[in-house]
Amino acid sequence: MSGMPLLSLAIWVPIGFGALVLATGSDRNAPLARMLALLGAVAGLVVTIPLYTNFDLATPAMQFVELKNWIPRFNINYHLGVDGISMLFVILNSFITIIVVLAGWQVIGSKVAQYNAAFLIMSGLMNGIFASLDGILFYVFFEASLIPLYLIIGVWGGPRRVYAAFKFFLFTLMGSLLFMISLIYLYVESGSFSILDWHRMPLGMVQQMWIFLALLVAFAVKVPMWPVHTWLPDAHVEAPTGGSIVLAAIALKLGAYGFLRFSLPIAPDASQQLSGFIVALSLIAVVYIGFVALVQADMKKLVAYSSIAHMGFVTLGFFMFGGIGKEGSLGVGSTLGMEGAIVQMISHGFVAAAMFFCIGVMYDRVHSRLIADYGGVVNTMPKFAAFFMLFAMANAGLPATSGFVGEFMVILAAVKFNFWVAVAAATTMILGAAYTLWMYKRVVFGAVGNHHVAELTDINAREFFILVLLALGALGMGLYPQPFTEVMHSSVNELLRHVAVSKIL
Repeated sequence: MSGMPLLSLAIWVPIGFGALVLATGSDRNAPLARMLALLGAVAGLVVTIPLYTNFDLATPAMQFVELKNWIPRFNINYHLGVDGISMLFVILNSFITIIVVLAGWQVIGSKVAQYNAAFLIMSGLMNGIFASLDGILFYVFFEASLIPLYLIIGVWGGPRRVYAAFKFFLFTLMGSLLFMISLIYLYVESGSFSILDWHRMPLGMVQQMWIFLALLVAFAVKVPMWPVHTWLPDAHVEAPTGGSIVLAAIALKLGAYGFLRFSLPIAPDASQQLSGFIVALSLIAVVYIGFVALVQADMKKLVAYSSIAHMGFVTLGFFMFGGIGKEGSLGVGSTLGMEGAIVQMISHGFVAAAMFFCIGVMYDRVHSRLIADYGGVVNTMPKFAAFFMLFAMANAGLPATSGFVGEFMVILAAVKFNFWVAVAAATTMILGAAYTLWMYKRVVFGAVGNHHVAELTDINAREFFILVLLALGALGMGLYPQPFTEVMHSSVNELLRHVAVSKIL
Protein backbone atom coordinates (compact mmCIF):
# COMPACT_ATOMS: atom_id res chain seq x y z
CA MET A 1 0.00 0.00 0.00
CA SER A 2 2.92 2.37 0.65
CA GLY A 3 3.55 2.89 -3.08
CA MET A 4 -0.08 3.48 -4.01
CA PRO A 5 -1.36 7.03 -4.57
CA LEU A 6 -4.06 6.60 -1.92
CA LEU A 7 -5.04 10.26 -1.77
CA SER A 8 -5.38 10.52 -5.54
CA LEU A 9 -7.56 7.41 -5.44
CA ALA A 10 -9.69 8.96 -2.68
CA ILE A 11 -10.24 12.00 -4.90
CA TRP A 12 -10.58 10.54 -8.38
CA VAL A 13 -12.32 7.19 -7.75
CA PRO A 14 -15.63 8.86 -6.70
CA ILE A 15 -15.25 11.52 -9.42
CA GLY A 16 -14.64 8.78 -12.03
CA PHE A 17 -17.67 6.83 -10.88
CA GLY A 18 -19.65 10.08 -10.91
CA ALA A 19 -18.78 10.49 -14.59
CA LEU A 20 -19.85 6.87 -15.25
CA VAL A 21 -23.15 7.42 -13.46
CA LEU A 22 -23.71 10.59 -15.47
CA ALA A 23 -23.10 8.61 -18.67
CA THR A 24 -26.05 6.29 -17.91
CA GLY A 25 -28.24 9.13 -19.15
CA SER A 26 -32.00 9.24 -18.75
CA ASP A 27 -34.20 7.85 -15.99
CA ARG A 28 -34.80 4.71 -18.07
CA ASN A 29 -31.44 3.56 -16.68
CA ALA A 30 -32.14 4.69 -13.11
CA PRO A 31 -31.52 1.22 -11.52
CA LEU A 32 -28.11 1.04 -13.20
CA ALA A 33 -27.30 4.60 -12.11
CA ARG A 34 -28.16 3.75 -8.49
CA MET A 35 -26.06 0.58 -8.48
CA LEU A 36 -23.07 2.32 -10.06
CA ALA A 37 -23.39 5.17 -7.56
CA LEU A 38 -23.43 2.78 -4.61
CA LEU A 39 -20.47 0.86 -6.04
CA GLY A 40 -18.57 4.13 -6.49
CA ALA A 41 -19.37 5.29 -2.95
CA VAL A 42 -18.23 1.98 -1.44
CA ALA A 43 -15.07 1.96 -3.58
CA GLY A 44 -14.39 5.53 -2.49
CA LEU A 45 -14.54 4.46 1.18
CA VAL A 46 -12.46 1.30 0.64
CA VAL A 47 -9.51 3.23 -0.81
CA THR A 48 -9.45 5.54 2.24
CA ILE A 49 -9.26 2.75 4.87
CA PRO A 50 -5.47 2.22 4.38
CA LEU A 51 -4.98 5.89 5.26
CA TYR A 52 -6.00 4.95 8.82
CA THR A 53 -4.53 1.45 9.07
CA ASN A 54 -1.11 2.56 7.73
CA PHE A 55 -1.01 5.88 9.57
CA ASP A 56 2.06 6.59 11.72
CA LEU A 57 0.79 7.96 15.05
CA ALA A 58 4.23 9.07 16.21
CA THR A 59 4.82 11.84 13.68
CA PRO A 60 2.97 15.12 13.07
CA ALA A 61 4.40 15.31 9.54
CA MET A 62 2.27 15.02 6.42
CA GLN A 63 1.87 11.41 5.28
CA PHE A 64 0.95 9.68 1.98
CA VAL A 65 2.45 12.72 0.23
CA GLU A 66 2.12 13.07 -3.56
CA LEU A 67 3.94 15.84 -5.42
CA LYS A 68 3.77 16.51 -9.17
CA ASN A 69 4.41 19.64 -11.22
CA TRP A 70 1.16 21.22 -12.37
CA ILE A 71 1.89 24.80 -13.54
CA PRO A 72 5.68 25.18 -13.14
CA ARG A 73 5.72 28.82 -14.30
CA PHE A 74 3.89 29.89 -11.14
CA ASN A 75 5.30 27.14 -8.91
CA ILE A 76 1.87 25.51 -8.64
CA ASN A 77 1.95 21.79 -7.86
CA TYR A 78 -0.37 18.84 -7.52
CA HIS A 79 0.65 18.42 -3.90
CA LEU A 80 -1.34 16.12 -1.61
CA GLY A 81 -0.81 14.90 1.94
CA VAL A 82 -2.71 14.31 5.17
CA ASP A 83 -1.91 14.58 8.86
CA GLY A 84 -3.81 13.26 11.87
CA ILE A 85 -6.44 15.99 11.47
CA SER A 86 -7.26 15.95 7.77
CA MET A 87 -7.11 12.15 7.37
CA LEU A 88 -10.14 11.68 9.63
CA PHE A 89 -12.25 14.02 7.49
CA VAL A 90 -11.33 12.19 4.27
CA ILE A 91 -12.67 8.96 5.78
CA LEU A 92 -15.76 10.65 7.26
CA ASN A 93 -16.58 12.25 3.91
CA SER A 94 -16.27 8.93 2.08
CA PHE A 95 -18.50 7.23 4.67
CA ILE A 96 -21.17 9.93 4.43
CA THR A 97 -21.22 9.53 0.63
CA ILE A 98 -22.52 5.97 1.07
CA ILE A 99 -25.23 7.30 3.40
CA VAL A 100 -26.45 9.95 0.94
CA VAL A 101 -26.54 7.52 -2.00
CA LEU A 102 -28.64 5.08 0.05
CA ALA A 103 -30.81 7.91 1.43
CA GLY A 104 -31.96 8.90 -2.07
CA TRP A 105 -32.36 5.32 -3.33
CA GLN A 106 -36.18 5.29 -3.52
CA VAL A 107 -36.92 8.94 -2.83
CA ILE A 108 -35.33 10.51 -5.91
CA GLY A 109 -37.36 9.54 -8.97
CA SER A 110 -36.30 12.13 -11.56
CA LYS A 111 -32.82 12.91 -12.89
CA VAL A 112 -31.51 9.99 -10.83
CA ALA A 113 -28.16 9.75 -12.61
CA GLN A 114 -27.47 13.46 -12.30
CA TYR A 115 -28.43 13.45 -8.61
CA ASN A 116 -26.10 10.60 -7.68
CA ALA A 117 -23.30 11.86 -9.92
CA ALA A 118 -23.41 15.25 -8.17
CA PHE A 119 -22.83 13.60 -4.78
CA LEU A 120 -20.00 11.38 -6.03
CA ILE A 121 -18.21 14.24 -7.75
CA MET A 122 -18.67 16.44 -4.68
CA SER A 123 -17.24 13.66 -2.48
CA GLY A 124 -14.06 13.53 -4.55
CA LEU A 125 -13.73 17.32 -4.58
CA MET A 126 -14.12 17.52 -0.80
CA ASN A 127 -11.48 14.84 -0.31
CA GLY A 128 -9.29 17.05 -2.48
CA ILE A 129 -9.87 19.99 -0.12
CA PHE A 130 -8.80 17.98 2.93
CA ALA A 131 -5.74 16.54 1.15
CA SER A 132 -4.43 19.63 -0.71
CA LEU A 133 -1.06 21.07 0.31
CA ASP A 134 -0.94 23.61 -2.53
CA GLY A 135 -2.91 26.84 -2.15
CA ILE A 136 -4.25 26.97 -5.70
CA LEU A 137 -5.12 23.27 -5.70
CA PHE A 138 -6.99 23.82 -2.42
CA TYR A 139 -8.81 26.81 -3.91
CA VAL A 140 -9.81 24.89 -7.06
CA PHE A 141 -11.30 22.04 -5.04
CA PHE A 142 -12.81 24.50 -2.52
CA GLU A 143 -14.67 26.42 -5.21
CA ALA A 144 -15.53 23.44 -7.43
CA SER A 145 -17.28 21.71 -4.52
CA LEU A 146 -19.83 24.55 -4.48
CA ILE A 147 -21.16 23.64 -7.92
CA PRO A 148 -22.59 20.17 -7.15
CA LEU A 149 -24.08 21.39 -3.86
CA TYR A 150 -25.61 24.41 -5.60
CA LEU A 151 -27.21 22.10 -8.17
CA ILE A 152 -28.43 19.62 -5.54
CA ILE A 153 -30.26 22.39 -3.67
CA GLY A 154 -31.42 24.25 -6.79
CA VAL A 155 -32.69 21.25 -8.80
CA TRP A 156 -33.95 18.71 -6.24
CA GLY A 157 -34.86 21.09 -3.39
CA GLY A 158 -38.14 22.44 -2.06
CA PRO A 159 -40.43 25.23 -3.32
CA ARG A 160 -37.93 28.04 -2.52
CA ARG A 161 -34.91 26.05 -3.73
CA VAL A 162 -33.67 28.63 -6.25
CA TYR A 163 -33.67 31.39 -3.63
CA ALA A 164 -31.86 29.16 -1.10
CA ALA A 165 -29.26 28.00 -3.64
CA PHE A 166 -28.62 31.55 -4.86
CA LYS A 167 -28.27 32.87 -1.29
CA PHE A 168 -25.86 30.05 -0.42
CA PHE A 169 -23.75 30.77 -3.50
CA LEU A 170 -23.62 34.54 -2.96
CA PHE A 171 -22.58 34.29 0.69
CA THR A 172 -19.83 31.79 -0.13
CA LEU A 173 -18.61 33.78 -3.13
CA MET A 174 -18.13 36.86 -0.96
CA GLY A 175 -15.72 34.97 1.29
CA SER A 176 -14.00 33.23 -1.61
CA LEU A 177 -12.92 36.51 -3.21
CA LEU A 178 -11.07 37.56 -0.05
CA PHE A 179 -9.59 34.07 0.19
CA MET A 180 -8.17 34.36 -3.33
CA ILE A 181 -6.66 37.80 -2.57
CA SER A 182 -4.95 36.29 0.50
CA LEU A 183 -3.52 33.41 -1.54
CA ILE A 184 -2.12 35.80 -4.16
CA TYR A 185 -0.55 38.01 -1.48
CA LEU A 186 1.10 35.01 0.20
CA TYR A 187 2.45 33.88 -3.18
CA VAL A 188 3.92 37.31 -3.91
CA GLU A 189 5.60 37.35 -0.49
CA SER A 190 6.94 33.78 -0.61
CA GLY A 191 7.24 32.91 -4.31
CA SER A 192 5.40 29.66 -3.63
CA PHE A 193 1.86 28.33 -3.37
CA SER A 194 2.93 25.59 -0.94
CA ILE A 195 0.78 25.77 2.18
CA LEU A 196 3.62 24.26 4.25
CA ASP A 197 5.98 27.02 3.04
CA TRP A 198 3.42 29.61 4.14
CA HIS A 199 3.36 28.04 7.61
CA ARG A 200 7.09 28.81 7.98
CA MET A 201 6.95 32.32 6.48
CA PRO A 202 7.53 35.25 8.90
CA LEU A 203 5.05 38.11 8.56
CA GLY A 204 4.60 41.44 10.34
CA MET A 205 1.69 41.90 12.72
CA VAL A 206 -0.14 44.23 10.33
CA GLN A 207 0.24 41.68 7.51
CA GLN A 208 -0.97 38.90 9.77
CA MET A 209 -3.96 40.93 10.89
CA TRP A 210 -5.12 41.63 7.33
CA ILE A 211 -4.57 38.03 6.25
CA PHE A 212 -6.36 36.69 9.33
CA LEU A 213 -9.36 38.98 8.81
CA ALA A 214 -9.63 38.10 5.11
CA LEU A 215 -9.45 34.38 5.91
CA LEU A 216 -11.91 34.86 8.77
CA VAL A 217 -14.56 36.18 6.38
CA ALA A 218 -13.92 33.30 3.95
CA PHE A 219 -14.09 30.55 6.55
CA ALA A 220 -16.70 32.11 8.89
CA VAL A 221 -19.28 31.98 6.08
CA LYS A 222 -18.57 28.27 5.60
CA VAL A 223 -18.74 27.29 9.29
CA PRO A 224 -21.10 29.32 9.49
CA MET A 225 -20.37 31.70 12.36
CA TRP A 226 -22.73 34.36 13.66
CA PRO A 227 -23.65 36.79 12.03
CA VAL A 228 -22.96 35.31 8.55
CA HIS A 229 -25.05 32.21 9.28
CA THR A 230 -28.37 33.23 7.73
CA TRP A 231 -27.90 31.24 4.51
CA LEU A 232 -27.73 27.89 6.34
CA PRO A 233 -31.33 27.50 7.62
CA ASP A 234 -32.71 28.35 4.17
CA ALA A 235 -30.30 25.93 2.47
CA HIS A 236 -31.17 23.12 4.87
CA VAL A 237 -34.93 23.63 4.66
CA GLU A 238 -34.97 23.63 0.86
CA ALA A 239 -32.30 20.95 0.24
CA PRO A 240 -33.32 17.31 -0.34
CA THR A 241 -32.47 14.94 2.52
CA GLY A 242 -29.17 13.89 0.96
CA GLY A 243 -28.20 17.52 0.44
CA SER A 244 -28.91 18.38 4.07
CA ILE A 245 -26.88 15.37 5.23
CA VAL A 246 -23.76 16.25 3.25
CA LEU A 247 -24.14 19.97 4.00
CA ALA A 248 -24.25 19.35 7.77
CA ALA A 249 -21.83 16.43 7.95
CA ILE A 250 -19.08 17.66 5.62
CA ALA A 251 -19.59 21.09 4.00
CA LEU A 252 -19.78 22.95 7.33
CA LYS A 253 -16.45 21.38 8.32
CA LEU A 254 -14.61 23.02 5.42
CA GLY A 255 -14.58 26.44 7.08
CA ALA A 256 -13.43 25.06 10.43
CA TYR A 257 -10.73 23.04 8.65
CA GLY A 258 -9.60 26.25 6.93
CA PHE A 259 -8.87 27.80 10.34
CA LEU A 260 -6.62 24.84 11.17
CA ARG A 261 -4.80 24.71 7.84
CA PHE A 262 -4.52 28.45 7.07
CA SER A 263 -5.50 31.00 9.75
CA LEU A 264 -3.80 29.56 12.83
CA PRO A 265 -0.45 28.45 11.33
CA ILE A 266 0.00 31.32 8.82
CA ALA A 267 -1.06 34.16 11.16
CA PRO A 268 -0.37 32.78 14.66
CA ASP A 269 0.25 36.14 16.34
CA ALA A 270 -2.90 37.65 14.85
CA SER A 271 -4.80 34.50 15.88
CA GLN A 272 -3.75 35.03 19.49
CA GLN A 273 -4.40 38.78 19.33
CA LEU A 274 -7.93 38.31 17.98
CA SER A 275 -8.77 35.12 19.86
CA GLY A 276 -11.03 36.99 22.29
CA PHE A 277 -13.10 38.29 19.36
CA ILE A 278 -13.52 34.77 17.95
CA VAL A 279 -14.39 33.39 21.40
CA ALA A 280 -17.10 36.09 21.73
CA LEU A 281 -18.59 35.25 18.32
CA SER A 282 -18.49 31.54 19.21
CA LEU A 283 -20.34 32.07 22.49
CA ILE A 284 -23.01 34.12 20.71
CA ALA A 285 -23.49 31.17 18.35
CA VAL A 286 -23.69 28.72 21.25
CA VAL A 287 -26.10 30.72 23.44
CA TYR A 288 -28.13 33.02 21.18
CA ILE A 289 -28.59 30.51 18.35
CA GLY A 290 -29.61 27.91 20.95
CA PHE A 291 -32.49 30.19 21.98
CA VAL A 292 -33.39 30.77 18.32
CA ALA A 293 -33.60 26.98 17.83
CA LEU A 294 -36.06 26.75 20.72
CA VAL A 295 -38.78 28.68 18.88
CA GLN A 296 -38.60 26.92 15.50
CA ALA A 297 -41.74 25.29 14.13
CA ASP A 298 -39.93 23.50 11.27
CA MET A 299 -37.89 20.44 12.29
CA LYS A 300 -35.24 20.99 9.63
CA LYS A 301 -34.81 24.62 10.58
CA LEU A 302 -34.46 23.63 14.24
CA VAL A 303 -31.68 21.14 13.47
CA ALA A 304 -30.05 23.70 11.15
CA TYR A 305 -29.83 26.22 13.99
CA SER A 306 -28.63 23.41 16.24
CA SER A 307 -25.76 22.85 13.78
CA ILE A 308 -24.73 26.51 14.02
CA ALA A 309 -24.65 26.24 17.82
CA HIS A 310 -22.58 23.05 17.69
CA MET A 311 -20.12 24.60 15.22
CA GLY A 312 -19.79 27.52 17.66
CA PHE A 313 -18.28 24.98 20.04
CA VAL A 314 -15.76 24.09 17.36
CA THR A 315 -14.46 27.64 16.84
CA LEU A 316 -14.49 28.17 20.61
CA GLY A 317 -12.21 25.15 21.06
CA PHE A 318 -9.79 26.40 18.39
CA PHE A 319 -9.19 29.85 19.88
CA MET A 320 -8.90 29.37 23.65
CA PHE A 321 -5.25 30.32 24.12
CA GLY A 322 -5.40 31.07 27.83
CA GLY A 323 -2.42 28.95 28.77
CA ILE A 324 0.30 30.95 26.99
CA GLY A 325 3.19 31.39 29.41
CA LYS A 326 6.83 32.45 29.51
CA GLU A 327 7.99 29.11 28.17
CA GLY A 328 5.95 29.63 24.99
CA SER A 329 3.66 26.69 25.72
CA LEU A 330 -0.02 27.02 25.04
CA GLY A 331 -0.84 24.59 27.83
CA VAL A 332 -3.11 21.59 28.20
CA GLY A 333 -6.22 23.74 27.97
CA SER A 334 -5.52 24.60 24.35
CA THR A 335 -4.67 20.99 23.42
CA LEU A 336 -7.83 19.71 25.06
CA GLY A 337 -9.94 22.45 23.46
CA MET A 338 -8.61 21.90 19.96
CA GLU A 339 -8.87 18.12 20.14
CA GLY A 340 -12.38 18.46 21.59
CA ALA A 341 -13.35 20.79 18.74
CA ILE A 342 -12.11 18.29 16.12
CA VAL A 343 -13.94 15.45 17.89
CA GLN A 344 -17.05 17.64 17.88
CA MET A 345 -16.69 18.15 14.12
CA ILE A 346 -16.56 14.39 13.49
CA SER A 347 -19.36 13.66 15.96
CA HIS A 348 -21.53 16.32 14.34
CA GLY A 349 -20.96 14.52 11.05
CA PHE A 350 -22.66 11.40 12.42
CA VAL A 351 -25.34 13.03 14.58
CA ALA A 352 -26.48 15.84 12.25
CA ALA A 353 -26.56 13.41 9.32
CA ALA A 354 -28.75 11.09 11.39
CA MET A 355 -31.08 13.87 12.53
CA PHE A 356 -31.64 15.12 8.99
CA PHE A 357 -32.16 11.57 7.75
CA CYS A 358 -34.77 10.93 10.46
CA ILE A 359 -36.60 14.10 9.48
CA GLY A 360 -36.36 12.99 5.85
CA VAL A 361 -37.90 9.60 6.70
CA MET A 362 -40.96 11.34 8.15
CA TYR A 363 -41.13 13.90 5.34
CA ASP A 364 -41.14 11.16 2.70
CA ARG A 365 -44.30 9.75 4.29
CA VAL A 366 -46.20 12.86 5.40
CA HIS A 367 -44.64 15.57 3.16
CA SER A 368 -44.40 18.02 6.02
CA ARG A 369 -41.56 19.12 8.29
CA LEU A 370 -43.75 21.12 10.67
CA ILE A 371 -43.72 19.84 14.24
CA ALA A 372 -47.44 20.66 14.59
CA ASP A 373 -48.31 18.16 11.83
CA TYR A 374 -47.08 15.22 13.89
CA GLY A 375 -47.68 13.68 17.30
CA GLY A 376 -47.73 10.08 18.51
CA VAL A 377 -45.33 8.77 15.84
CA VAL A 378 -44.12 6.11 18.30
CA ASN A 379 -47.52 4.38 17.99
CA THR A 380 -47.07 3.67 14.29
CA MET A 381 -43.26 3.72 13.89
CA PRO A 382 -41.75 2.18 17.06
CA LYS A 383 -38.42 1.13 15.47
CA PHE A 384 -37.95 4.56 13.97
CA ALA A 385 -38.85 6.24 17.28
CA ALA A 386 -36.12 4.25 19.06
CA PHE A 387 -33.43 5.36 16.60
CA PHE A 388 -34.71 8.93 16.61
CA MET A 389 -34.48 8.95 20.42
CA LEU A 390 -30.84 7.82 20.30
CA PHE A 391 -29.86 10.57 17.87
CA ALA A 392 -31.89 13.21 19.72
CA MET A 393 -29.99 12.29 22.89
CA ALA A 394 -26.67 12.45 21.02
CA ASN A 395 -27.63 15.89 19.68
CA ALA A 396 -28.31 16.97 23.26
CA GLY A 397 -24.88 15.70 24.39
CA LEU A 398 -25.91 12.62 26.41
CA PRO A 399 -22.90 10.79 27.94
CA ALA A 400 -21.90 7.60 26.05
CA THR A 401 -22.80 9.25 22.74
CA SER A 402 -20.38 11.04 20.46
CA GLY A 403 -22.16 14.35 21.09
CA PHE A 404 -20.94 14.34 24.70
CA VAL A 405 -17.23 13.70 24.10
CA GLY A 406 -16.34 16.83 22.11
CA GLU A 407 -18.53 19.15 24.18
CA PHE A 408 -17.09 17.82 27.44
CA MET A 409 -13.51 18.30 26.23
CA VAL A 410 -14.18 21.87 25.05
CA ILE A 411 -16.00 22.81 28.28
CA LEU A 412 -13.15 21.32 30.34
CA ALA A 413 -10.67 23.39 28.32
CA ALA A 414 -12.90 26.45 28.79
CA VAL A 415 -12.74 26.03 32.59
CA LYS A 416 -8.93 26.25 32.36
CA PHE A 417 -9.26 29.26 30.04
CA ASN A 418 -11.94 31.31 31.83
CA PHE A 419 -14.62 30.16 34.24
CA TRP A 420 -17.35 32.44 32.85
CA VAL A 421 -16.63 31.38 29.28
CA ALA A 422 -17.07 27.80 30.49
CA VAL A 423 -20.40 28.70 32.13
CA ALA A 424 -21.66 30.31 28.92
CA ALA A 425 -20.47 27.35 26.82
CA ALA A 426 -22.08 24.86 29.19
CA THR A 427 -25.49 26.40 28.59
CA THR A 428 -25.53 24.35 25.37
CA MET A 429 -26.10 21.28 27.52
CA ILE A 430 -29.35 22.83 28.76
CA LEU A 431 -30.43 24.53 25.54
CA GLY A 432 -29.50 21.53 23.39
CA ALA A 433 -31.59 19.24 25.55
CA ALA A 434 -34.43 21.76 25.63
CA TYR A 435 -34.92 22.27 21.89
CA THR A 436 -34.08 18.70 20.85
CA LEU A 437 -36.20 16.87 23.42
CA TRP A 438 -39.05 19.40 23.14
CA MET A 439 -39.18 18.65 19.41
CA TYR A 440 -38.96 14.91 20.03
CA LYS A 441 -41.74 14.98 22.64
CA ARG A 442 -44.17 16.83 20.37
CA VAL A 443 -43.41 14.72 17.30
CA VAL A 444 -43.06 11.22 18.76
CA PHE A 445 -44.89 10.93 22.09
CA GLY A 446 -48.55 11.22 22.98
CA ALA A 447 -51.66 10.06 21.17
CA VAL A 448 -51.74 9.78 17.38
CA GLY A 449 -51.99 13.37 16.16
CA ASN A 450 -53.95 12.94 12.92
CA HIS A 451 -54.82 10.52 10.15
CA HIS A 452 -51.47 11.10 8.40
CA VAL A 453 -49.61 9.80 11.47
CA ALA A 454 -52.11 6.95 11.85
CA GLU A 455 -51.29 5.76 8.33
CA LEU A 456 -47.50 5.82 8.79
CA THR A 457 -45.47 2.67 8.15
CA ASP A 458 -42.31 1.87 10.09
CA ILE A 459 -38.83 2.03 8.57
CA ASN A 460 -37.94 -0.44 5.82
CA ALA A 461 -34.73 -2.50 5.53
CA ARG A 462 -32.85 0.23 3.65
CA GLU A 463 -33.72 2.92 6.21
CA PHE A 464 -32.95 0.53 9.07
CA PHE A 465 -29.49 -0.20 7.60
CA ILE A 466 -28.68 3.53 7.23
CA LEU A 467 -29.75 4.25 10.81
CA VAL A 468 -27.69 1.32 12.12
CA LEU A 469 -24.57 2.65 10.35
CA LEU A 470 -25.04 6.11 11.82
CA ALA A 471 -25.87 4.68 15.27
CA LEU A 472 -22.63 2.68 15.23
CA GLY A 473 -20.72 5.89 14.51
CA ALA A 474 -22.46 7.91 17.24
CA LEU A 475 -22.26 5.18 19.90
CA GLY A 476 -18.83 3.86 18.93
CA MET A 477 -17.25 7.30 19.17
CA GLY A 478 -19.11 8.04 22.40
CA LEU A 479 -18.07 4.83 24.15
CA TYR A 480 -14.51 4.60 22.80
CA PRO A 481 -13.16 7.89 21.37
CA GLN A 482 -9.48 6.89 21.63
CA PRO A 483 -9.12 5.68 17.99
CA PHE A 484 -10.03 9.23 16.94
CA THR A 485 -8.10 11.24 19.54
CA GLU A 486 -4.85 9.26 19.32
CA VAL A 487 -4.62 9.88 15.57
CA MET A 488 -4.91 13.65 15.88
CA HIS A 489 -2.80 14.12 19.04
CA SER A 490 0.64 14.63 17.44
CA SER A 491 -0.72 16.92 14.73
CA VAL A 492 -2.65 19.07 17.23
CA ASN A 493 0.38 19.43 19.50
CA GLU A 494 2.57 20.38 16.55
CA LEU A 495 0.03 22.98 15.39
CA LEU A 496 -0.16 24.51 18.87
CA ARG A 497 3.64 24.59 19.17
CA HIS A 498 3.70 26.38 15.84
CA VAL A 499 1.11 28.92 16.99
CA ALA A 500 3.02 29.55 20.23
CA VAL A 501 6.19 30.62 18.39
CA SER A 502 6.00 34.24 17.20
CA LYS A 503 6.47 34.75 13.44
CA ILE A 504 6.59 38.56 13.54
CA LEU A 505 9.36 39.97 11.36
